[in-house]
Parts: sequence; C-alpha cells; structure tokens
Amino acid sequence: MIKAKSLSRSRFGSVDRRRFLAQCAGAAALSGVASRAFADDPLDALMDDGRAGQFGQDFDQASRTVHMPKATAPMLSPATEQFTQKAIAAYDEIVARGGWPTVPHVDELRVGNRHPSVVDLRQRLSLSGDIDPNAVAAANDTYDSYVEAAIRRFQARHGVTVDGVLRASTLAALNVPAAIRRDQLKVNIARLKTLTTNLGPRYVVVNIPAARVEAIENDVAVSRHTAVVGKVDRPSPDINSKIVQVNFNPFWTVPVSIVRKDLIPIMQDKPDYLTDNHIRIFDPNHKEVQPSEINWYSDDAVHYTFREDPGDHNSLGRIRINFPSQYGVYMHDTPLKNLFGEDFRYDSSGCCRVQNVQALVVWLLDGTKGWTADKVEQAIKSGDQVNVNLTKPIPLHWVYVTGWSASDGIVQFRDDIYSRDGLGAPAIPATTKL
Repeated sequence: MIKAKSLSRSRFGSVDRRRFLAQCAGAAALSGVASRAFADDPLDALMDDGRAGQFGQDFDQASRTVHMPKATAPMLSPATEQFTQKAIAAYDEIVARGGWPTVPHVDELRVGNRHPSVVDLRQRLSLSGDIDPNAVAAANDTYDSYVEAAIRRFQARHGVTVDGVLRASTLAALNVPAAIRRDQLKVNIARLKTLTTNLGPRYVVVNIPAARVEAIENDVAVSRHTAVVGKVDRPSPDINSKIVQVNFNPFWTVPVSIVRKDLIPIMQDKPDYLTDNHIRIFDPNHKEVQPSEINWYSDDAVHYTFREDPGDHNSLGRIRINFPSQYGVYMHDTPLKNLFGEDFRYDSSGCCRVQNVQALVVWLLDGTKGWTADKVEQAIKSGDQVNVNLTKPIPLHWVYVTGWSASDGIVQFRDDIYSRDGLGAPAIPATTKL
C-alpha cells in the first residue's frame, strides 16, 4: 500500500505539523462546488484577474485579441487529441522558422522595470502567441502591462505561479526550446489516443504532472482542484478505475513500505513520536501493544499494524476517496494545506491529496440518495466514521500528460517530473509559491 503523503518530509521530518494545522484552522466551509474549486487553480486565477481588469491601468482593449483560457475546458476530453494534433502542426511551423529566442538571464522583472532582456522576452512571447501583436512592433525594453499580461498567460499555461512577475521558474519555462515543446506534444499525443475514448458523461481525471484534479460532466470541467501527488522516488501510478466509496473521518493504517522507510528511523530518534501523533500499534492478534515493546533497531515493526486515529491531526484529513486498484492508493484530504500553495507539489508516497476535497465529494455523491452538501458538511463535523458507497461509481483516470491542448485551443505544458517523456527537458525550479 502506498502512503498518501511523504512522511519523511511532512510527518517524520523537522517540520512542526501542528504549526501548519494552526495556520490552516478556520478554513471556510463549503460554499459552492464550482466557484470554490475553480479558485484553487492558477489558470482560473488568471482569468479572474482578466475579468476584474487587474492587468494594469494601461492594459487596453487591443490585448483582448489574445485568446485566453477557459476554466471549464477539461484537460482530458474527446476533443483533446484533435486540438493537440493542431498544436503539433503549429509548433512544427515555429520550429521550421527557427524556434524562439533565448531570454537572457535576469533576476526578476515586473511592471515598470526596464531591461534589455525585455526586447527578447517580447519576441519570445509573440512567437508562442502569448502577447498582443501590437506590443511587439517596436524594440521596447519596458516591462509594461502588455508584457505582464502575457507573462500571466504564459505562467498559467505552464503551471507556474500566476503573478505576472518574471522569476527563475518562469524564465526556465520560457527557455525550453521550441523543438522540445513540439516533441513533448508528439510524445503525449500517443498517450491521448488511448485516454480520450469511452470517457462517458461523468468522470474524474488526475493529471499527475500538472498535480491537478478535474471533475468532468458532459465535456465540461465543473470542478477543478489543486493536488499533491507522488514524489519522484515514490511516483503516483497511472490508473483506470471507478470511485466507489467516500470515508468521512477515516482511520489511517500505515503501509508496510512507510513503516520500513520512514517510521522505524524516526522511532529510533524520537521514541515518543507515535504516542504524540495518535498512532496506535496492534499485533497480529489485534491486541494493542506499546512502542516500548518493539525493537526499533530491527525489522520487527513491519509485523505490526500501525493505525492513526481520526481527527484534524490525521494524515488523511477528514475525507478519503476509495477506488479499486492494484497499487493501494487513494485520494484524500490533508491537514497540511500549505502544500497546495507550492508550485512543486510532488510530495506524497503515491496517493493524491486534493484541495477543497469537500466540494469534489459533494459532486461525487450527487445521485447518492440523501447526500446533499449539507449532509456532507454534517458528516465531517460530527467526527464520526461514516462510509458512503456511491450509488453509481464514477470513472477515474490517473494520467501522465505533460503537453496538451484542450477544447479552448490553449496549449499547455507541465514539467516531466518522472522523466517519462525521454526528451531531457530541463526541470522548472521549485522556488516560488502560489
């Protein structure tokens, strides 16, 4: 069984989990599935800024000619393969014309700055269709509102913090050669051909490289969630399954792999850790034993069951979503909400943590008799263990797609975090936060 998150960092490391829990306390209750879920995603933040006119006072109507993304366009739908094929043709033309220029190094640029690199930056953004053509005619070295808006769009397309500021992570993504981006799309078209058939009217997609979850209904993304997925050395697997059950206030049973890799070393250093973190030990006869009865300098511990009690401290948070798979993984809540604010969200041991998971559960239970949004809220607040079987299981797809074009025609790329594309594309530095 694969653990839902990396205990070596989040639970068994030096980070004080309770400090994080205190910071997360008081989170607002569910107030609507789509509105809350879309607020989690950088792409949607970009569009919200656009609708609110927050690209700067000088951002005029001409810039509206740049096609903006649609929050409701699902990453995986029957249209994805077709639009990605069109994107490949467009990138073939870019490569045939010599690609785009490398943007010279600069520590940071924002609105109002002047720098020679901005001239190349404008040209780079023009060739990828991110900036209004009217903003490229002259050799302008001012980082104005046109450039800021283009950077926001670029950042959203590449899963980087959407703030309109040019930093290391955005610069690294800008300087991936056009040929690699084209080849990335070609690698992914083969994946999409097997993924975009027989999807059905309602399904859930976890795109692992994007660390994002989408609930799709009638080819519309009705709910979108930031996620935390598997670390490079403990990757999340590709899965085709069906969501069959939701657990409220679940126990967490520590997988043997986590006991061996993480729990034994930490108990050698901190003998009170299990007691302090509400994790109880049971022998093969289901009799509870004390930590002092186990030899932590041997493999004895792998023969015991370690179970964490429900509660705000629980590694699974208040909700777990179950589905059959050979990997023993699941989707769940987490007390460590701060991790959703990072660009680099590859921190679990294979499972998928879901931001605003309550909204997703409301959507999943639509059609399961008696399970309204209010009932979900009550179940969580009760603190009692409640298991709900879905009346109609929902198809679930965990996929590895690093380059695609959705039905809105916007081409998107993500870092090849598990090095499965075989292209040697450079990793985007994980130095900034959402």
